[in-house]
Amino acid sequence: MIYHDQVMARQLFKYVDLYSTYLGKFVDFRYTVYTMLYKRAYDLKHFLKPQKALIIYGPRRVGKTTLLQSFLKTSSLKYRLDSGDNIKVQDVLGSQDFDRIKEYAEGYDLIALDEAQQIRGIGMGLKIIIDQIPGIRVIATGSSSFDLAGALGEPLTGRKTTLVLYPLSQIELAKTLNRHELRERLEDYLVFGAYPDVITALSRKEKIAYLEEIVNSYLLNDVLALDRIKGARILLDLLKLIAFQVGNEVSLTEIATQIKLDVKTVGRYLDLFEKAFVIRRVGGFSRNLRKELSSKAKYYFLDNGIRNAIISQFNPLNLRDDIGALWENFMVIERLKKCTYKGIPGADYFWRTYDGQEIDLVEEREGSLFAYEFKWSETTRCKQPKDWVLAYPKAEYHVIDRKKYLDFIL
Repeated sequence: MIYHDQVMARQLFKYVDLYSTYLGKFVDFRYTVYTMLYKRAYDLKHFLKPQKALIIYGPRRVGKTTLLQSFLKTSSLKYRLDSGDNIKVQDVLGSQDFDRIKEYAEGYDLIALDEAQQIRGIGMGLKIIIDQIPGIRVIATGSSSFDLAGALGEPLTGRKTTLVLYPLSQIELAKTLNRHELRERLEDYLVFGAYPDVITALSRKEKIAYLEEIVNSYLLNDVLALDRIKGARILLDLLKLIAFQVGNEVSLTEIATQIKLDVKTVGRYLDLFEKAFVIRRVGGFSRNLRKELSSKAKYYFLDNGIRNAIISQFNPLNLRDDIGALWENFMVIERLKKCTYKGIPGADYFWRTYDGQEIDLVEEREGSLFAYEFKWSETTRCKQPKDWVLAYPKAEYHVIDRKKYLDFIL
């Protein structure tokens, strides 16, 4: 039974919530209702073009496969769907044999590959399909931008469109929930994040178990598979240090000393975590002042729940001393999602001087500067740093608190 009316689905969802504790058969149905409610930011049909590959990157378990399968169910194109984990598919598409690859794709309008980074030489394989099959379209998903981007780089130059899919954004949730409901759930988003399976979890215990599984079974293993890194403990120790420094500038030298690695290795590991969609680096902004700090960087987690799972901290907000860090992380990443999904171009930085004046986020868009300070308390008054005003008098300045935050990220 399919409900096309979201209002009806929302009403039904309340009943599923009520009875799922007592009747296990409602659990799967509850997930079905959620997939009806929470529509992703991308409609793939708008990005799919003949003789082009559509590449969808993103962390594991954020819904790339679901997005692909949902599109295929409604598409009129004749398609072939395979997984990069399939050894036979790896053999054909990694062979660079024109005849075998052409035979594999002939007769289809669309070739769809999930986890395409598992196929060695996939870039050349897709290039052969695109160049040899008239009118063909290709979709490839990958959870490792380092693997897939490296394989696709040169072979698919001028032949691809790239999308990044994140955990559920407030923009996507707002398609179902109104502003009041988003505010009601704010603490949940700050503590547990917004992975689809976390959003659909039936209990706090289930949310925690899922996040711990992501960290232990996917996140670290993906990075361990790279560059012949040995030992998950050193990676977890590094991420813990970054987690405790969210919102602060990170000194690679200090971190290297604490975990007994050289600075270059720490920098390389952080770069791998960024390419694995675990963290995001934000550099310092500097243009006019000698005392502006630009050599260090800040690191944010792409999901608050992952950050909290790494440090095993899921206490409610009234029992935490890191609410400022959670709020800043949430704001920076939700803003990133908004700019990505709405196609807002620009670069983002933080700003700080050696004498401690600072701004949490600076966006440079079309030659203009926009400064944002994030405050959890609605009553906190915040004036612009005097050196910022003197150096950049034309820049806009805004304080983003709980009263104004939805306008900033929706």
